[in-house]
Amino acid sequence: MATEISEPSVIKELQDAVLDSSDVEEFLNELTRLSVQALSSPGETVLCGITLLRPKRAGTVASSSERARKMDEIQYNFPDGPCLSASRNQTTMVVQDLKEELRWPEYTKIVLEHGMRSILAVPFLLDSQARAALNLYADEPAAFSARAIEAVESYAQEASRALRLAVRIADHSETSLHLKAAMESRTAIDTAIGIIMGQNRCSQEAAFRILQRASSTRNIKLRDVATALIQSLGQNTNTHFDY
Repeated sequence: MATEISEPSVIKELQDAVLDSSDVEEFLNELTRLSVQALSSPGETVLCGITLLRPKRAGTVASSSERARKMDEIQYNFPDGPCLSASRNQTTMVVQDLKEELRWPEYTKIVLEHGMRSILAVPFLLDSQARAALNLYADEPAAFSARAIEAVESYAQEASRALRLAVRIADHSETSLHLKAAMESRTAIDTAIGIIMGQNRCSQEAAFRILQRASSTRNIKLRDVATALIQSLGQNTNTHFDY
């Protein structure tokens, strides 16, 4: 397994991955590819998966291959395992030989049936709103030496900076979408109130109450009632909206 990692090269590749990815999941999949490239050695390719846990959301899992994906998914059938422990407890978890591992007996038994012998799970250093770990799997026992573990931890620390940025960008995008939707709703409601005021020659407050009553009576969201009124004007400019 590779233990010499070019830091400037890694930083550039991670930065490019953030800029080129449209969302966190796409970035994570690219990160698994970069991880395998950086952490494997000739003739000894590791499997890589990434577990991302966020509050009130299901974990997002990215994998370097179908086999790696299966290894991660097996763990989610159990309360705990090396990758989940690394994510939740923010500590490196090392399994040098699954045949001698006693911490997760049921999980270990199934992973052994898939030919795995070694697992290394290293947490990413994120903020308090997210937990994640880089999961590496190998077919051979004792695949992760002390030097290799140190190299992976150093790599994960560098990757954490990129992942924090990707998560923040995703959160910002979600907030922007919600804000945009709220602004569109507010615009539709304000426009509808203006229409009602003109049609009924009433105050803004009275027009809003009319819109509210229509929403309540029809069991339709206020925004949808407002949008329906605006759209109806395109068909009949003489439409009179009242309750």
